[in-house]
Amino acid sequence: MHTFLIVLLVIDCLALITVVLLQSGKSAGLSGAISGGAEQLFGKQKARGMDLVLQRITIVLSVLFFVITILIAYFNF
Repeated sequence: MHTFLIVLLVIDCLALITVVLLQSGKSAGLSGAISGGAEQLFGKQKARGMDLVLQRITIVLSVLFFVITILIAYFNF
């Protein structure tokens, strides 16, 4: 069981890295970092198309990462 979870964790990590690298950047430079956060938080624009799909896949893979990590810690004892 432990080996199976480790293999799943490695596959999940590689998939998470790939999905994050495929996403487009949200801001440009320091000025985008300061004002871009407010626009993203309070703005009316919603992500569409491939960016939305990649964002949802990132969320799912991140939750899966934490669940698998907790299971590995639980079964390790």
